[in-house]
Amino acid sequence: MDHLMPLRAIFLDAAGTLIRPAEPVGTVYARHALRRGVETNAEAMNAAFRTAWKTTPPPLHPPGRPPADDDRSWWQEVASKAFTIALGSTLEEAVMAPLFDSLYAHYARPEAWAVYEDVRDALEVLGQAHELLVLSNFDRRLRSILDGHDLSRHFSHIVISSEVGASKPDARMFEAALRACGADAGDCLHVGDDPHCDAGGAWLAGLHFFEVKRPENGLERLVEKVQNRSFSGLRSPLP
Repeated sequence: MDHLMPLRAIFLDAAGTLIRPAEPVGTVYARHALRRGVETNAEAMNAAFRTAWKTTPPPLHPPGRPPADDDRSWWQEVASKAFTIALGSTLEEAVMAPLFDSLYAHYARPEAWAVYEDVRDALEVLGQAHELLVLSNFDRRLRSILDGHDLSRHFSHIVISSEVGASKPDARMFEAALRACGADAGDCLHVGDDPHCDAGGAWLAGLHFFEVKRPENGLERLVEKVQNRSFSGLRSPLP
């Protein structure tokens, strides 16, 4: 049965929820590799990146000690592993280092990312009655990306894992967002697309959760639920 639920703030994941790579990751990796004399298949590279991403433990640092390199070394580990998987051998450091530099710089550019079609209208509507925050497993590059797409203005805070020193689903991420907006967990809703990082983390932290699963469950659906206070579709860990 639907029930009323006051919402003080709404947290939104970034990649996969607000933005997505403008091109398949494998295509970008293969193109940048070819410039360094390394030939690889884009489709194979895409699969290799997914495997590397899933098998590399997320960054985790001691409380109060975020990484000095903004988690750049973690991204380099993922990229290096992806090429090793795709090529069947490890690239020499003299090749991998400049190749990673170019990839890292590429994904810092707003043009490397596309905004989902349902995002802008949803943020305009949701921001009228709720404080909006970004809560993302990303690094400081996200700020310039969101600025470049004119999205930052919608958010009171942008909470990113490289500054917290932990990644969703770690409770420190959600605690940082709750501190930033000064709200209780039960008064907040987290929006994201990852069952483990977003859903699992939100439930453990005591937040309500909306799963982004386009096309059937996009941000238009979220707006409808929030506006009508019809929350049966917003899965909650609370009794």
